[in-house]
Amino acid sequence: MAANAKSASASILEQQRVMRETLPFADDQDFIDAGRGLIARLDPPAVTTADGRVVWDNSTYDFLADEAPDTVNPSLWRQSRLAAIDGLFEVVPGIYQVRGLDLSNTTFVEGDEGVIVVDTLLSEETGRATLDLYREHRGDRPVKAVIYTHSHVDHFGGVKGFVSQEEVDTGRVKIFAPEGFLEHAVSENVYAGTAMSRRAGYMYGAALDRCPAGQVGAGLGQTVSTGTVTLIAPTDIVTTTGQDATVDGVRMVFQMAPDTEAPSEMLIYFPGFKALCAAEDATHTFHNLLTLRGAVVRDPHGWAKYLSETVALFGNEVEVAFASHHWPTWGNERVVGFLSTQRDLYAYVHDQTLRMINRGLTGPEIAEQITLPPALENAWSARGYYGSLSHNVKAIYQRYLGWFDGNPASLWEHTPVEQSKRYVDFMGGADAVVAKAREYFDAGDFRWVAQVVNHVVFAQPDHAAARELLADTYEQLGYGSENGTWRNWYLSGTTELRHGQFGTPTDTSASDVVAQLTPEMLFDAMAVQVDGPKAWDEDLTIEIVLTDVDERCRLRLANGVLTHGPHLRSATPDATVTTTRSGLPRLLMGTVSSEGLAEAGIAVEGDVSVLERLVVVLDPGDPNFAIVTPDRPETPTEGTLQ
Repeated sequence: MAANAKSASASILEQQRVMRETLPFADDQDFIDAGRGLIARLDPPAVTTADGRVVWDNSTYDFLADEAPDTVNPSLWRQSRLAAIDGLFEVVPGIYQVRGLDLSNTTFVEGDEGVIVVDTLLSEETGRATLDLYREHRGDRPVKAVIYTHSHVDHFGGVKGFVSQEEVDTGRVKIFAPEGFLEHAVSENVYAGTAMSRRAGYMYGAALDRCPAGQVGAGLGQTVSTGTVTLIAPTDIVTTTGQDATVDGVRMVFQMAPDTEAPSEMLIYFPGFKALCAAEDATHTFHNLLTLRGAVVRDPHGWAKYLSETVALFGNEVEVAFASHHWPTWGNERVVGFLSTQRDLYAYVHDQTLRMINRGLTGPEIAEQITLPPALENAWSARGYYGSLSHNVKAIYQRYLGWFDGNPASLWEHTPVEQSKRYVDFMGGADAVVAKAREYFDAGDFRWVAQVVNHVVFAQPDHAAARELLADTYEQLGYGSENGTWRNWYLSGTTELRHGQFGTPTDTSASDVVAQLTPEMLFDAMAVQVDGPKAWDEDLTIEIVLTDVDERCRLRLANGVLTHGPHLRSATPDATVTTTRSGLPRLLMGTVSSEGLAEAGIAVEGDVSVLERLVVVLDPGDPNFAIVTPDRPETPTEGTLQ
């Protein structure tokens, strides 16, 4: 058991019982598919760095072999058992897949002499272990090409475990990616990277014990590896549906699917194998339209249209579909049925949400009222293990109408802390609220207890009884969650209330990612770090000369804003900095002191102090910011009418 974990309450026990009796647990087709074609497992299924640090250990989920305990939703337990099945599998002769060595999968497509690698996991170490496992059983085939199906880090971060930068630079290995890949891969991990990484720790339960009272999986996979994130820029960009390429005798036909599960994404059909790689657009779960860690809201309408196009393009002959997560589906009829179910899921939720929006309902109201048709409700692949019906509906509302629900009372609310102080005062004080909340806890109304006791914690963070009750409440909500990321989020909240903040255990920032920033993207990344009030009185201009790419650009900091571009040409620079594109991030992110400029190959003419004046106003963010308590930077408690 996790430290200080409590037992499941009577109401949660009843919920688990109803779930067992409602869903088709006798259907074992997914287990047959998930185990089909097993060639070998990595034994033990663990991966370490050169210095022995463990970055992945799938054996920590061995407890999933038991029957579902009272502390885990039985549907989520089933999904976690499936996702934890690891090893090298034959999809069809010539196509092999390694699953269970990271959150995502790697697929190997064999050609005349070598192999094409589809997606490379998140870490270099898990990527290398995956390649080693494949070669141990299929021979030492050279990698001829790598395909990034989309721009999320768990699909490119392990690339240097498969190939080197030198192999790509010399043309021995091609890297295919969809249009916009590099921009989105880099920007998602840089602009809001600190906040997203902190929240990802909650989403994947990075600080939780792996046990029946703790982390049991994330729905899409078990969790993320914690190794070295790498990135090699693509050599071949796919821009058009129907575009094809042949590598090592293997023909590939691409289907573009932008703004679906990722802003840059594509599916791949292999005609010679009658095999479809569905990327992350058709998996064995209802995916996220807005991931809890944070992202731009995705387009379910376009998602459904692209899946319709997939069926139209390849449905007549496809015999197997595999994806970047989970297990394959075999047989033409089953594949088309699977793709159609996924399409109908995204289309139904999109259309019905908009129908109810136009009746005047808000996001939370729609989330409570919407129900899926029986065919979707009872399809295991449509269950909300990673995305959820509730938060996906709210995401659609946000996509179309934004944060404002239309009620004037919502237009200019107090901050959470100031609201909480007033609520607690109205309700008779903290002790009275906690006492009343215990009655609702005993009755199993955990959603309400979470809301009201959260006010006590935000009004009086040191109120021990409130913190304890709120931790217990989140724990019960976690036990009952069918969604893996909801469970992790609730139990992470419990952990921080009981034991303190755990920071960002799984930081996916990487020098390879930063190195791919264009100068413009780097300047934009710096601009969002400028502490505006601290920089109000600064006025400086820096000219940047990049000798290796023959580029010149200017930066100006004034009025608390960092701008860049050709409109600054008329300004007289306070300093001119000559460096290379690779040296620019080190210079502007403050990792080189003024004394170390020459050693780093950076020349400065003019006022050297302007570099320090710029760096000193940058605020990189706090990777340990508070989530379940109000320990945030102070903000004014009263505002002025806008």
